[in-house]
Amino acid sequence: DSMAKKKSRSKIVKELDSWFSKFIRLRDSDGELCTCATCGVQKPIKQMQAGHFMSRTKYSTRWDEENVHAQCAGCNMWKQGRQYEMSIYIDQKFYAGKADELLRKSNTIEKYSDGELIFMTQHYKAILPK
Repeated sequence: DSMAKKKSRSKIVKELDSWFSKFIRLRDSDGELCTCATCGVQKPIKQMQAGHFMSRTKYSTRWDEENVHAQCAGCNMWKQGRQYEMSIYIDQKFYAGKADELLRKSNTIEKYSDGELIFMTQHYKAILPK
């Protein structure tokens, strides 16, 4: 209907962030407990966060599954994401040099359309358990 209000860009991004975070935390859990990538503490999924190696301000890596890993609030918020430890974790999880690749990727410009962001949101909604 033509009266339907178009979602603002910030609402679209916020919704994608929310579904992406749920995906990351579930991926990095055993179904109930989630392990922090940088300190190893285990906590229930809802108590963990999706920690970004390269900052969320970089859209080129904001929703890159290899850039984002479960972190406890202590590491993610109070210890600035423990970026050095996160780089070691990423190189061990994938391969040596992966963290450098993500750093380079984060410095490229990625402009997503609202439609692309909505599509990504629908992808994460669809693959997460109901």
